[in-house]
Amino acid sequence: MSTLYDFTVNDIHGKPVKLDRYKGKVLLVVNTASECGFTPQYKGLEALYEKYRAKGLEVLGFPCNQFGGQEPGSEAAIEKFCEVNYGVTFPLFAKVDVNGDHAAPVYRYLKSSKPGLLGTEAIKWNFTKFLVDREGKVVARYAPNETPEAIAPAIEKAL
Repeated sequence: MSTLYDFTVNDIHGKPVKLDRYKGKVLLVVNTASECGFTPQYKGLEALYEKYRAKGLEVLGFPCNQFGGQEPGSEAAIEKFCEVNYGVTFPLFAKVDVNGDHAAPVYRYLKSSKPGLLGTEAIKWNFTKFLVDREGKVVARYAPNETPEAIAPAIEKAL
C-alpha cells in the first residue's frame, strides 16, 4: 500500500468507507478518546475543520481505547458525546487499535510512513495527529500535546 487512499475503514456506524473518497484533500488523521486530558482538542479539531473544509481539509477521527481505557463507550455513545459536547461534524470512524498485533492497517501505514521521536513507530497516547497531503502521503506527525491551533500553519501550507 503506497498511500492512505489504498485503505478501507469502517465509519462510526460500521459501514465500510474507502479512503480514496478523500483523494485530492488534505487530511488530519487523529486517534481520539472521550475521557482523556486532551479530549478538549475536539473543539480545536472542529474549528480547523470548519475553517479549512472549503479549501480541502478533512479531519478524520479514529476513537481508540488503548490508552488508559479512556474510550470505553460504544460507537453510538462516542458519536453522541462528540456531537453534544464539542459539536463535532467531521467524520468519525469505528474504534480501532493503533498499536500492537491488532493495530488497524491504516494506522500501521501511518506509523511506518512517519515514525515518532527517535524513530519509534508506536503511538504514545490519544490525540496523536498525522497530516496527509493531497496525494495521500503522510507529511507530518504531531504529538498529543501539540494543539490543533499550533498545527494550523502546516495545514495552511499543505492546502
